[in-house]
Order: sequence, then structure tokens, then C-alpha cells
Amino acid sequence: MRRQLPPLNALRAFEASGRYSSFTGAAKELLVTQGAVSRHVSLLEEWLGVKLFVRTHHGIELTRKGETYIRALGSAFDQIDYATREARNEMDGSVLRLKLPPTFAMRWLVPRLTRFQALHPKIEIQIFTSHEPANFRREDIDLSIHSHAFPPEDTSQRRLLREVLMPVCSPSLPVEDRPLKRPSDLANYALLSSRHRPMDWSRWLVEAGVTELGNHGAINFDNAALAYQGALDKLGVVIAVRALIEDDLRNGRLIAPFDLQVATPGAYYLACSQVSSRSPQLAAFEAWLVEEAMTYEQSLAPLRSDR
Repeated sequence: MRRQLPPLNALRAFEASGRYSSFTGAAKELLVTQGAVSRHVSLLEEWLGVKLFVRTHHGIELTRKGETYIRALGSAFDQIDYATREARNEMDGSVLRLKLPPTFAMRWLVPRLTRFQALHPKIEIQIFTSHEPANFRREDIDLSIHSHAFPPEDTSQRRLLREVLMPVCSPSLPVEDRPLKRPSDLANYALLSSRHRPMDWSRWLVEAGVTELGNHGAINFDNAALAYQGALDKLGVVIAVRALIEDDLRNGRLIAPFDLQVATPGAYYLACSQVSSRSPQLAAFEAWLVEEAMTYEQSLAPLRSDR
């Protein structure tokens, strides 16, 4: 027989408060008031007979007992989360939930998904797009891909694709009186970019030896997919991550007017939920994804200028 357990709501309030180091943060996650969280934590402290937090003028801090207790609770909640997801999903546990940047999903993953479906037709894929990385403790996500400007400190994240920058445009954009022979000729065209990648043009122009560039204006889009569409529609020249416009280069919808390609310190990294890590479906998808990325990068050859 199990010994009597503490109230579940009190455990949830304590665990969330410990993660946020804040009753306010816990209240927002649990959709209750800050006062309710504080009362639940006080109730748990009374039930245990120990102090879990030290209240200070700046907020709350875990005591040594609290730190030990929250580590155990975090593991227990992860196991409950995994078991709940397994019970809620189809009998074979075949649903995978992915969180990806919008442009990466549209231009790299989705065109390749038919190959995964052919290998694993029973696995259902659910795709959610966001520029924010997944918070596996708060979101029902199995695998996340995110672009990092520098290698993340979290060693559990695995590098998937490097980032190589290059200007591209429609093949019908350069006209006789406004050629694109040298990087300085970009001054004759609108420069297209994504607001989520504000430094890409600067990084490429510095490598091209261009320190000043007066141009015909710039158009800054909410995401890179819109910027790439703008280039296809002859709005101007876009600074692109090569992996995301490779198909357009190969079929001639876009061209690279210059030879220079600039590798950044950044890359796309994938991370998996520890709760879902034992899932054979997730393991199969991760292995397939890594193989696809490796095959793509090995296929790359220096791209010669079309101009």
C-alpha cells in the first residue's frame, strides 16, 4: 500500500514555482492567481514539515531541501507526462509533434516528408511553426529544430544543417542598364531580408568588401519565406540561407549573381524531448532527419555564378 501522498495541486504549484523561481511565473503557467500558488506551496511545506523556499525581497529561492525535492518531482512529472501521452495517443503511440521555424518547415522539411512517409506510413506527423525554440516542459512537443547564431551551450542539441549565406534573385531581375556584376551593383536594387535574421546582409557585405552601400531601399519581411517569395517575384535581391533555396537554384527559379558564399557560426540544431526519447517513432524520425541533412550537405558543390 502506498503511503499518503501530498496534494497534487500543491506539488504542481511547487514544481512550477521552482522552475520559474517565481510564484508569478507559476501562476501564469497553471492559470491560477499568484496567491493561490503561494497558498499551495505553504500547504505543501506544512504537510512536509520543511521549508522549500526562502522568501526574499527579490522573490523566492529554493532551500537545499527544496532543490533535492524538485529534482525528484521533475523526473516524476516527466514520467507521468510520457505515460499520459502514450495513453492519449493512438494505440501504437504513432503521433510525433514537431516544432520548427516556418521557413525551414516550408522549404526544407516538408518537401522531403514524402520519403519519410514511404518508410513509416503509420507514423502521424503534426507540425507546429514558430521562431521560438520548444520548451519541452511546457509544450507537448517531441522534437524541435531551431536556428542558433552560435553553437548552443546545451550539449543535448544536435547540429543538423550549417548556415551558408548568399544573395539570390530572379533570373529576369538584372537588366542591361542595371547589371549585377560586382557586389557594389547591389546599390541598384532593393535588398530583401527577414527581420529574424537582421545581420545576414551585413555579414555577407563585409566579406564581399563592401563597407557602404546606398541602395534603392530595403524590404524587411516577417519571415524568410516571404523574403524568398519577394525575390521570386522580382522585388529585389534577397540574402538567403542556401539550404532553404537550393531547389530554386537547381531548377533556375533563382540565380546567384555572385560566387561568394559566406558560412556563419550558426546552424540549425535539433533537440528531442527527454520524455519522448524512448519512443521508437521519435528515434526513427530523428535518424531519418539526420541522414537527410547529411545527404544534402554531402551533395553540395561550389555554385558557380550565372552572371
